[in-house]
Amino acid sequence: MAEIGKGVTAGKLALNVQKRLSRAQEKVLQKLGKADETRDTAFEELVTNFNKQMTEGSKLQRDLKAYLAAVKAMHDASRRLQDCLADMYEPDWFGKEELDALVEDTDTLWLDYHQNLTDKSLLCMDTYLAQFPEIKARIAKRERKLVDFDSARHHFASLQKGKKKDEAKIAKPAALLEMAAPSWAQGLISAHQVAQTNLSYNQAEEELGRAQKIFEELNVELQDELPVLWDSRVGVYVGTFQSLAGHQEKFHREMSKLSQNLNDIMTKLEEQRQLKKDATAATRKDGAKSEEANHSASTTPAPKKPGPPPSRPPPRLTPSPDPKQQNVGMFEEEALAPDTNTNSISTTQQSSVTNGSDGELPPGFLYKVKAVHEYTATDNDELELKVGDAVLVLAFDNPDEQDDGWLLGVKESHWFQKKDISAKGVFPENFTQKV
Repeated sequence: MAEIGKGVTAGKLALNVQKRLSRAQEKVLQKLGKADETRDTAFEELVTNFNKQMTEGSKLQRDLKAYLAAVKAMHDASRRLQDCLADMYEPDWFGKEELDALVEDTDTLWLDYHQNLTDKSLLCMDTYLAQFPEIKARIAKRERKLVDFDSARHHFASLQKGKKKDEAKIAKPAALLEMAAPSWAQGLISAHQVAQTNLSYNQAEEELGRAQKIFEELNVELQDELPVLWDSRVGVYVGTFQSLAGHQEKFHREMSKLSQNLNDIMTKLEEQRQLKKDATAATRKDGAKSEEANHSASTTPAPKKPGPPPSRPPPRLTPSPDPKQQNVGMFEEEALAPDTNTNSISTTQQSSVTNGSDGELPPGFLYKVKAVHEYTATDNDELELKVGDAVLVLAFDNPDEQDDGWLLGVKESHWFQKKDISAKGVFPENFTQKV
C-alpha cells in the first residue's frame, strides 16, 4: 500500500475519514432526535470546572507577566535616574563613594526582586498551566470515543432488529423460490443467509465492545484526575501569592533602607553647602571690617550700627565692669571731689541729680547708660530704644534669669515722670554706652 505521508498510509487515512463521517452522521441523528445520546451530568460539571480553572489560570499568568514587565520598566527607570545622579555628583561633594555604592546596591536589589518573582511565582504558574493542554486533548478524545460508542451501539441494535426479521423470512421461504429450486438447494440458500447475518452481527458486537472499552478507560481516568486538578488550584494560588507578597515585603524593606541612606547623604550635602556659604560670608564680612577699620583710622566716622542680635542672648562684645564696683566708685569720686573747683562742683551736683542721690533712684539701681543705636523690641519683655535715650540699669530679681549680653532697665524720663518701674525691660548691652 502506497504511503501518503510519514507514518500515515492510505488505509489509515481512509479509516480516519470513515470515522469522521460516521461521527458526523451520528451527531446529526442525535440532534434530529433519531438517535439517543449518552449524557453524563457529573462529568459535564467536571468539564465546566476544568474550563473555568484553565481560564482563571491563564488570566493570572498574563497578569503576572504584565506585573513583571512593569517591574522591569521601573527597574530601568530607577537605574537611569540613579546613574544620572551619580554622573552629576561631583567628587568633592559629601558622600561620593557612599552614593556610588548605593546606586549599585539599588540596581542589584531590583535585579534580585525581578528574578525572584520570575522563579517563584511565574514559573510556578507556567508549570501549573502546562498540564491543561494534555488534559483538554484527552477530554476531547473522550467526547469522540463517546460518539463512536453511541454509533456502535445504535448499529448493533439495528442489526439485532434486522436479524429477527431475517430469521422470520428464512422460516417462511418464498413460494416461487421453493418451487423453482430443488430441495437440496433450498437448504444451501438458507444456510448462506444465516451465515451472512451472523457475520455482520458478530462484527458489530465486537466493534461495540472495543468502542465501549476505549471510552470507559478514558472516562475513568478523567473522572479520577479532574477533581484532583480542581482542588489543586487553591494550593497553587496560595503559593503564588505568598511568594509574591514575601518578596514584595523584602524588596520594599531593603529599598526603604537605601532611600533613607540617600536622604541622609543629601542632608549632609546641604549642610556642607551651608557651611561653605557661611564661611564665605564670614570671610567677606571680616574683609569688610578690616577695610572699614583702616578707613576709620583716617576719617573717624560715626560708629557703625551693629545688627540686632539674632537670638537672646547674643554674644557680649566686651566684658561689662562690675556694676557694684562702678557704683561705689562713682560715690567715692563724688565724695573726694575738691570743693575749690567750680567745674567739679557742677559735675558732682548734676551727677547727684541724675543718679538720684537724694533717694530718687529706682529700687535695684546700678548705673546709667545712654542708647547709641536704635533698637526695636521683638518681645513683650524687651525695652525699645531711641538714639540718645538715658536708661537706668536695674539689678535682676533673680540673677539666674539674666542672659549674657542683656541688661534690665527703665528709661530715665519715664522714671522721673511717673516714678514707676513697671515699664522696665531688657535690652542689648552693646546698643548702649555708660555715662
